[in-house]
Amino acid sequence: MELVKLSHEVRYRGKVFDLEIDRIQYPSGTEGIREVARHPGGAVAVPLFPDGSVLLVRQFRYPLQEHTLELPAGKLNAGEDPAAAAVRELEEETGWVAAHVHKLTAMLTTPGFCTEVLHIYLATGLSQSPHGHRREEGEAGMSVHRFPLEEALAMAERGELTDSKTIVGLFLAERKLRRDAPERRSHEPQ
Repeated sequence: MELVKLSHEVRYRGKVFDLEIDRIQYPSGTEGIREVARHPGGAVAVPLFPDGSVLLVRQFRYPLQEHTLELPAGKLNAGEDPAAAAVRELEEETGWVAAHVHKLTAMLTTPGFCTEVLHIYLATGLSQSPHGHRREEGEAGMSVHRFPLEEALAMAERGELTDSKTIVGLFLAERKLRRDAPERRSHEPQ
């Protein structure tokens, strides 16, 4: 379906996203409005320890006026490599550093009105940062929690974890671990 853009206006330029309003015309000739939140994208880390536990951060989400448990994540800086951003956000929010990251997926968060793409990485080879966490002012009340991966997955299934990037990241990490398990077993001494 070909839409014709009749006009374009940047209505708002913000710290997190810009709001654009386009007046469009459908093939039928009918006109409509499209509101687009232009977002630079973000990176997410699924920090996985050798014992199978993962880190989640508890943070206050202003739009919801409540606390949520989520994977460490943040907005990409201009031109920033998503893998580097995932490592940066992990250290900033949790005080842990990953030696290895493996891309699990890139997901569209809300493609009906927003351009945000989140790049989700499995982060392994974790060690504590000598600098500790480096949270931004708005993250000062954040706390770090460690859960067995299976418990975090069960929390998602019970509706206790509601953040989409967290749910997707946890389930894809678990799927990768299951897929890689036969390979690991074949390299073990008999």
